[in-house]
Amino acid sequence: MENNKIAVGLDIGTTKIVAMIGRKNEYGKLEVLGIGKAKSLGVKRGVVNNITQTIQSIQQAAEEAESISGYKIEDVVVGIAGQHIRSLHHSDYITREKSEEVIDANDIENLVSQVHKLVMLPGEEIIHVLPQEFKVDSQPDIKEPIGMYGGRLEANFHVVVGQVSSIRNVGRCIKSAGLKLSDITLEPLASASAVLSQEEKEAGVALIDIGGGTTDLAIFKDGIIRHTAVIPFGGNVITEDIKEGCSIIEKQAELLKIKFGSAWPGENKETEIVSIPGLRGREPKEITLKNLSKIIHARVQEIIEHVYLEIKNYGHETQKGKLIAGIVLTGGGAQLKHLRQLVEYITGMDVRIGYPNEHLAGDSDEALSSPAFATAVGLLMEGLQKETEEKVVEEASEMLMEETIVEEKEIIEEVQEEQEYKAKKSKSFFDKFTERFKEFLDNAE
Repeated sequence: MENNKIAVGLDIGTTKIVAMIGRKNEYGKLEVLGIGKAKSLGVKRGVVNNITQTIQSIQQAAEEAESISGYKIEDVVVGIAGQHIRSLHHSDYITREKSEEVIDANDIENLVSQVHKLVMLPGEEIIHVLPQEFKVDSQPDIKEPIGMYGGRLEANFHVVVGQVSSIRNVGRCIKSAGLKLSDITLEPLASASAVLSQEEKEAGVALIDIGGGTTDLAIFKDGIIRHTAVIPFGGNVITEDIKEGCSIIEKQAELLKIKFGSAWPGENKETEIVSIPGLRGREPKEITLKNLSKIIHARVQEIIEHVYLEIKNYGHETQKGKLIAGIVLTGGGAQLKHLRQLVEYITGMDVRIGYPNEHLAGDSDEALSSPAFATAVGLLMEGLQKETEEKVVEEASEMLMEETIVEEKEIIEEVQEEQEYKAKKSKSFFDKFTERFKEFLDNAE
């Protein structure tokens, strides 16, 4: 297997910006060559609100990844999230002119491009058009229509929509940072690639990616994406609540959350106290861990209830929409102590924490298998997948070119043979004619 195919995933988050350079090893696993992290200063709730600061953070992350890997970053696959993202369901169909021929990839492409022409609200743009089930003539629930006969091809689509200005701002930041945007993908879809198994997607699963500024949801059933949503709350609002509730600065609140935070208030005793240094010679503050977990619990409960409402809206309580594999938690916020138990308690569903280590090579740095890097790993996988697809297309076109060249060669050879034959034929005729003419002249004498 060629190891020179390198891709870069760029996760522009609210808390951090991560650039990850990698390739696939001979076993098809991800080999991360370099990773760069920078504090994200110009992004709020997944949306760029300060172009200059975001450009600086992207450059910082890219330079760090480049210095570790020794590779120069040119183009990147970027994840997009933010409160401006919404999804809708749409059905569309095409009538095929040549129904006596089998349905091919072009027909599906025509149907998808027709959906891309949908009229959106002012300032909105379609990011993804994801086919669900197909219907050929009157036969419903077809997963793969390629190779079938039919005159009318119909499909249900999950359409992901975002604000044009927000997407353009992300593109501008990348361009200004000296990079090229090779692809843009929805962050929950990237995270799903990194942490979900095919069996879970078939059985039905809800992926909850708790980031700094947003909580992203992606629901899969029968191997198909059924629902996506972006909830504009994340780990940062928990930190904000701790800051307000304990009257401390943000940096201290974040450290408290990471080191001593718990989503389950019954876990801590009243006597457990943590002391926070005071500002500029002021007295240190004493905070009980029970109070801290009460603050965290209240906010986490609100976030999970928002997400659970989306899961219910999808139709989880119906027999057809049941999510057998339950919930998978990922993202930086998934590292909060006792969060899994709280989510199980609120939703009554099976819950596990999603780590992206399944796709990583065995000798990878342990830190990379943290849920906080799930999106970056997923984006890197998308980039490598794109590289592979492009390579396949390239090889196919090369083969086609070779076949064409061989065919042309054969045609040229045939033409040459024919010309030679004609030349021989005309030559023999000319020789005979000359001989006869000579004979005629001799006889005339």
